[in-house]
Amino acid sequence: MKLSLKIAIVEPSVMVRTGLGTLLRKLSGMQITVVEIQEVESLLESLRIHKPDVLIACPQLLLHHSFHRLREESAQAEMKIIALMTSLCPMSLLRMFDEQISLYDTPEQIREKLERLIDASGDGGTVENGEEQQSLSAREKEIVICVVKGMTNREIADKLFLSAHTVITHRRNIARKLQIHSPSGLTIYAIVNKLVELKDIKQ
Repeated sequence: MKLSLKIAIVEPSVMVRTGLGTLLRKLSGMQITVVEIQEVESLLESLRIHKPDVLIACPQLLLHHSFHRLREESAQAEMKIIALMTSLCPMSLLRMFDEQISLYDTPEQIREKLERLIDASGDGGTVENGEEQQSLSAREKEIVICVVKGMTNREIADKLFLSAHTVITHRRNIARKLQIHSPSGLTIYAIVNKLVELKDIKQ
């Protein structure tokens, strides 16, 4: 099941705003609804109406906005706010944001940042089965399924359009979260949590 998110983008440049929106909608493994906000003056009203899970904005546009007030008055207490880096920005300003993305990030990097952000907060995503499974992101569950089916890191990378290095990093995170360090252990976990059926497992 895909991770479902509503993302609001506040950005005066139509090229940047629509370009980022198009990229977000095409991210694999995610079902993203994009709300484009052209003027910062209409930001609060748009947040109240659309109630996004994530707000992406140029840091300079939010200089005079309280993040607490934006979350409170839009009734989105857990809304994540990401800095859209289109130019140099003081580090002191960036500390207020939950994450940063730049014009030089690849779609894979943006997807992984969103997954980390949502996974860390425990918000959004698909319905989980059991406490342990809640600790895995949607991407990590996909990788568990691939491992259980006997796929190599390279095969998993090709299937999910990731680098082999990213797959290895995900596998380390899975082992750390579940305290399971063998394919056989992951197989039992996947069966118990109904990620796979017995017929799907490579003998």
